[in-house]
Amino acid sequence: MPKKKRKNIRYEIAPDIQERFVDIIRTLNLDHIDLDKVVCVRSYGSSARRVIARCHGMSKVLQIAMGIKAFYVLEFLSERFDKLDEKEQEDTIIHELMHIPKNFGGGFRHHDHVSMENVKSLHELYRKSKK
Repeated sequence: MPKKKRKNIRYEIAPDIQERFVDIIRTLNLDHIDLDKVVCVRSYGSSARRVIARCHGMSKVLQIAMGIKAFYVLEFLSERFDKLDEKEQEDTIIHELMHIPKNFGGGFRHHDHVSMENVKSLHELYRKSKK
């Protein structure tokens, strides 16, 4: 049986998304998020289905082994994210940042907290604060 050829995923820093992420964090006063320890990246070539973005954290065991504090990467799949309108992109950024827990310890908040209702509520607060 022939091997399936794996697609290589390419990543690059996304300063445009990072800027929007920082604006959302500052506007909503989400002080628990260390802006120096979260990086937004754009990925190209993912074969993941129905995924627009992902939040990657650093486990406690890796933090201890590497002698560093928690760090998060918010990955935005270019093929899907870039096609969204501005509001949908903001929803997606807010959704991913909501996965970062208040203790900023490297773990994740799950979809019982990161729900459509909670994202919508936070997005409305963001939009009102921007006016």
